[in-house]
Parts: sequence; structure tokens; C-alpha cells
Amino acid sequence: MSRISAEQVKHVAHLARLAITEEEVNKFTQQLDKIITYAEQLNELDTENIEPTSHVLEIKNVMREDVAKPGLEIDQVLKNAPDHQDRQIKVPPIIE
Repeated sequence: MSRISAEQVKHVAHLARLAITEEEVNKFTQQLDKIITYAEQLNELDTENIEPTSHVLEIKNVMREDVAKPGLEIDQVLKNAPDHQDRQIKVPPIIE
């Protein structure tokens, strides 16, 4: 017995704004039924003593201390700028 009907497949296709043929409806009904059958196998697993997790591995943020460091000298920065004036990089205007 199919766990999903052709009407349900048509309804989902309609919601997704997909135009599908009757042949595709039959194909997708069979494929989705196989997917549901495969997913139902998870119900057979004993998960009584398994703690819920969001990740398989424990994840920790590795933070470094925030320490100020000197940057490039302004003369070095301006060497890479195509156009500069008064120790500032000139860029094309974006608002007129």
C-alpha cells in the first residue's frame, strides 16, 4: 500500500508551482513512497537512551584573545591605491 497518494503529489506540485504530467505523478508517487519507507526504518531503532543532538560531533567555538596589532603604514597603503589625495583613498561616488 502506498504511503503517499497521487493526489498528494499533485497537491505538492501545485503548491510548488510545478507543472507535471500524469507519468511524472506516477513516477514521483513511487519514488516518494520508497523514500518514506526508507525513513520509516528509523522507527525500528532503539533510541531510548540516546541524548538528542544537533551535531554528530561536539562543536566548540575556539576564540582567541582580541589584541590590537599595528596595521600597515599609510604610505604603504597609498602605494596600492590607484588614486589618493590628502592621505585618503579616492573612490568613485556612488550617490550623486
